[in-house]
Amino acid sequence: MEITGIISAIVIGLIIGVLGRLVVPGRQHIGVLWTILIGIVAALIGAAIASALGVADTKGVDWIEWLIQIALAALGVSVLDRAKAGHR
Repeated sequence: MEITGIISAIVIGLIIGVLGRLVVPGRQHIGVLWTILIGIVAALIGAAIASALGVADTKGVDWIEWLIQIALAALGVSVLDRAKAGHR
């Protein structure tokens, strides 16, 4: 993977992670790096799901793919936040 691919993955992961975090109500006790990591994983899994459903490449903005990715990021943020809350 080239450096531009790594930077793109981080930027997309940050965007997806932050949007997923905004969907989850209340304050989350996870850091920025966890948010980025969750966002990257959610973006990759969401893209695979959207591709399997046949909605990954549409004319214009791929809204369904984005919604899947954001929902997965919100789920990831919730799960990690609850896991960390159990260890406090």
